[in-house]
Amino acid sequence: MAFELDDLLACLALTPGDDGQEGANLDIGYHRVFGGQILAQTLCAAAGAAPDKSVKSMHVLFPREGDTAKHMQYRVSPLQAGRTFATTEVVAHQDGKVAAAALVSMHGHEDGLDRNDPPPPVGSPTEAARTDLGMVPWETRLVDGVDLTDPVVGPARLSWWMRTPAIGAIDGVGEQAVHQALLAHATDLTLIGTALRPFDGVSQADSTVTLHTAVTSHTLWFHRPFRVDDWLLVVQEAPVVAHGRSYGRGDVFVGDGLVASFAQEAMVRRIVAAAG
Repeated sequence: MAFELDDLLACLALTPGDDGQEGANLDIGYHRVFGGQILAQTLCAAAGAAPDKSVKSMHVLFPREGDTAKHMQYRVSPLQAGRTFATTEVVAHQDGKVAAAALVSMHGHEDGLDRNDPPPPVGSPTEAARTDLGMVPWETRLVDGVDLTDPVVGPARLSWWMRTPAIGAIDGVGEQAVHQALLAHATDLTLIGTALRPFDGVSQADSTVTLHTAVTSHTLWFHRPFRVDDWLLVVQEAPVVAHGRSYGRGDVFVGDGLVASFAQEAMVRRIVAAAG
């Protein structure tokens, strides 16, 4: 794995910075900050703005890449706070330049009508192939043994299981927000690779080699409380790649319960070799 779970948890413990809160960056052996880290830190920053509520959704735009050599600053601006809902803006920036801008919606607990469509019949985690996803530093298992680095043609769909060791609250971040943040981090990794599966001779491994790829927007919805130290089933698809962009979406289940959903748009461009 590129880094350990403890490294990621340490990044979630934001501290006072020059302009808002400040978070360390994961060492991923690359100059660009991993978007999943920014998603996780953004959620933690927003959660502190309305401690009586939990994050129900967040929409994040990534206009510029972040530099791993500089800590990320998070400026939090509460926009509205009611009895059950609240809205917060979070801007991630370095040297005055915006790396990500998010609108985060918060919600207090409510009881009411309750149902969801069931998950697909993919079998149990023990039937899936254990794999190392690198940027997800905990146990992951891919259904049907799919390998996103394999350039063989396949459908633009992927199902995988994930589970962390037991995790509680961390300094300054409540337990529910920690679990949401870790799931947010994980959802950033595999949608581009899923979108590339139908293309012969191309895979997620081609990023930075024959393809320029970068996430441009990412949205998450949290439907029910969950724990990432339970088995989570992630079911995703990428129905379109066009005009230099890919789009994918996914659902996350615990047992038969749908606990979260996400969607992502990304830039996908072929690298054109310079004329000699």
